[in-house]
Amino acid sequence: MANKIISSISTAAHKLGFGVKKHSPEILVVTGIVGVVGAAVLACRATTKISKITEEKNEQLALIDKSSKTKSEEEYSIEDAKHDRVIVYAKTGVKLLKLYAPSIVLGAASIVCILASHNILKKREAAIAAAYAAVDKGFKEYRDRVIERFGEQVDKELKYGLKAQQIEEETVDEGSGKTKKSKKTINAADPDLGDSPYAMWFDKDTSSAYQNSEDYNRFFLRARQQEATDKLRAVGWLSLSEVYDALGIPKTKMSQIVGWNVEHGDDFVDFGFEIIPVMKENGEYENKIKLDFNVMGNILDIIPTGGR
Repeated sequence: MANKIISSISTAAHKLGFGVKKHSPEILVVTGIVGVVGAAVLACRATTKISKITEEKNEQLALIDKSSKTKSEEEYSIEDAKHDRVIVYAKTGVKLLKLYAPSIVLGAASIVCILASHNILKKREAAIAAAYAAVDKGFKEYRDRVIERFGEQVDKELKYGLKAQQIEEETVDEGSGKTKKSKKTINAADPDLGDSPYAMWFDKDTSSAYQNSEDYNRFFLRARQQEATDKLRAVGWLSLSEVYDALGIPKTKMSQIVGWNVEHGDDFVDFGFEIIPVMKENGEYENKIKLDFNVMGNILDIIPTGGR
């Protein structure tokens, strides 16, 4: 029974410790904010007590001035008066320091908490970026092996979840004018676009710039692609978020990390624009615009110092 209690206490302590460690940035920031407010309150309270210290100082200085005027040089010299004034100012400074010491200490501790929170978040961000880079590298190497062994077509089918689907189409016979049905096999994509991390559908649900015109969307995407390429070559790097902005697509956490860099990847931007049939639940299909950006991966650690 005692062992079970000790084990339960140990488990609870470990869970509590893990929770504190996990949420330490938030805890430190909240503690820092509360501390700053507390320091301000203490400083305000201390300010209300300054008048008493100031009055004591003024009384002592007045006494020194009176003594220097009423007493002879032998009894109380100018040097003695200067020395006493220094002592009065020093004691006053010590009193003020003691008065404001709690607020100063609390304010400094609060700043340390906020800086410590920032440092923890910065380290975690670096760890996440490193982990993402490793996963992205592994995925690209896996795709290279698939292409090497099975070819680009198989890679494309696996990447976008393409499957052979048999559909019925109605056609009009030019000679008789009669309508006849025929079966046709197409490679239709999975609506979730398979396993490609940068692929997405360009439609009214994903982009505010989408129009119900295939010709317009083609022209729009090609123009934005050329603009992105020009920007990349002019600056040297480009984030996926900047491309999303140009396409009317909301930013994501991923888009702010990945992008292009001319020194470490392609010197052009390719939207991977392609029209792919997608099967509907009713067995019919519709042509949708697929985008699959040729980003090189994480660019945060290779953006040149002094860049945008």
